[in-house]
Amino acid sequence: MTSLMTKIPMTEVLVLYYSSHGATAQLAQCIAQGIDSVVGTQARVRTVPPVSTVCEASTKKIPDAGPPYVELRDLEECIGLALGSPTRFGNMAAALKYFLDSTTPQWLSGALAGKVGCVFTSSASLHGGQESTLLSMMIPLLHHGMLLMGLPYTESGLTSTRTGGSPYGATHFAHEKKTLSTEEHQLAIALGARLAHTANRLTI
Repeated sequence: MTSLMTKIPMTEVLVLYYSSHGATAQLAQCIAQGIDSVVGTQARVRTVPPVSTVCEASTKKIPDAGPPYVELRDLEECIGLALGSPTRFGNMAAALKYFLDSTTPQWLSGALAGKVGCVFTSSASLHGGQESTLLSMMIPLLHHGMLLMGLPYTESGLTSTRTGGSPYGATHFAHEKKTLSTEEHQLAIALGARLAHTANRLTI
């Protein structure tokens, strides 16, 4: 029997996202919930600051609300990564791409090679480029040597949902909807749990 004084070592999985209206943030929270449901694993939730077309524009080092801004060391310290962005014409948002473009040192050192990752997105129109956005986020992760995972059709919500959901990752149809549908909620939690289980197995 494990002593009450014995602590189970915790390993962290990074949930990194950009959200402009809150829909992608909701998915991130559910994915973090799934990660936290796995014994010995906890989510480290981070976001990225917005970017501007005005070169002189800058933002505070600490956001007024929500999770802290990501640092490069977060990528190195965590055993897995869930990467999320709203769709921008079928692509990831510029703010997330801007951060990923700064990860050359981690690419050179192989800091992410062999770690497991997944992706998630939301769109204002039905599907609205969701799958191409998911694919756009997969590309830099593959360049980093990460092992990518999605959602298998053994997840019943994937076949019953009429809004979000994809075998490529968790998604949300956000038009005129303040919250995730039941299926979108369940699929995001499932993706987080699956990511955490796989990351734990790969670090043994």
